[in-house]
Amino acid sequence: MKFVNIPVPKTIEGMNSSSKVGEILIKHSFKKPLIVTDSYLHGSGLMNSLLSSLNENSIEYVVFDGVVPNPTIDKIEETLEIYLKNKCDSLIAFGGGSPIDTAKGVGARVARPNKSIPQMKGNLKVRKELPLLIAVPTTAGTGSEATLAAVVSNHLTHEKYPINDPKLVPSYAILDPLLIKDLPGKITSTTGMDALTHAVEAYIGKSNTKFTKQMAVKAVKLIFSNIQETYNNPHNMDARNNMLKASYYAGVAFTRAYVGYVHSIAHTLGGFYNVPHGLANAIILPYVLKQFGKSAHKKLSELYDVISENEISLSVEEKANKFIQMIEDLNKSMNIPNRIDGIIKEEDIPLMIKRADKEANPLYPVPRLFSYKDFEFIYNLIK
Repeated sequence: MKFVNIPVPKTIEGMNSSSKVGEILIKHSFKKPLIVTDSYLHGSGLMNSLLSSLNENSIEYVVFDGVVPNPTIDKIEETLEIYLKNKCDSLIAFGGGSPIDTAKGVGARVARPNKSIPQMKGNLKVRKELPLLIAVPTTAGTGSEATLAAVVSNHLTHEKYPINDPKLVPSYAILDPLLIKDLPGKITSTTGMDALTHAVEAYIGKSNTKFTKQMAVKAVKLIFSNIQETYNNPHNMDARNNMLKASYYAGVAFTRAYVGYVHSIAHTLGGFYNVPHGLANAIILPYVLKQFGKSAHKKLSELYDVISENEISLSVEEKANKFIQMIEDLNKSMNIPNRIDGIIKEEDIPLMIKRADKEANPLYPVPRLFSYKDFEFIYNLIK
């Protein structure tokens, strides 16, 4: 990954920045975007500023609001059909990770019309320019507006896997805190912990660079300083803005340094039981960090020093364990449970272990490799 040229989206930040989308399309001579979102967001009024900017610039548009959580191959194909039928020329993803990943999937199919989504599973299978993609996140967590990944699900096989290619990085990321000021606490907390997972896994992995470490540290600092404030006082716009930035920084970090076992295990929970990705990550993160043991202690201790006073009296191991405890305390303070609520079936665990291991190895540069028993231990702890 150190030698792959991964673009960084152009960012438009600040209050009501979603009103700039029309100008962006005019600047690049695009005339008919497909807006990819879900039915709740479409009807919530959050899109008003965006739609006004399109209308003011006389831009014709089409809205697809059928996105579902954990987007499936079928849903991507359905969205693609609307894109082609209406002769659209660009994509606007409005929402959390699901709309953005759906739009990326559509863009990949437009770029590679003779390749199916399963054929693009894995790394560097797109390799052709997508239509212009503008990502407008309405949660502060997935970081998908900055990444080269689109995570898709196959409802027939219960698989959930990423398509990874630099061509999937959006051209623009619109970071508008007004869009997240009314997020419910449950979504604020779990998407925020999703961003923290991205930053931590990127930092402790073996593929980080000076740049990705800087991005991960910025994200960790902002999250620990702002996530509880956004949970307790959702209309604190400074805190909301900081969480949007944290999500973006974490996305920039992990799209270059990758993630780890927290994600591969979380993807199995999403694929088998449709567990929301942020919730799964929040629950799993402390367990995986503990299971890494001393292989992750040094880097976790560094993160502890980032957010705490440098306590020279503490050992590296003590700092690492304190950092993990701080994550558990964050979860508890925001009413995030420490287990999945009794839905994991014993008979599913062997296949989930096989898929989690296959996704992670050799792609994810984890501090140490897990054995079958490591995975089994974690699944049994969280069920």
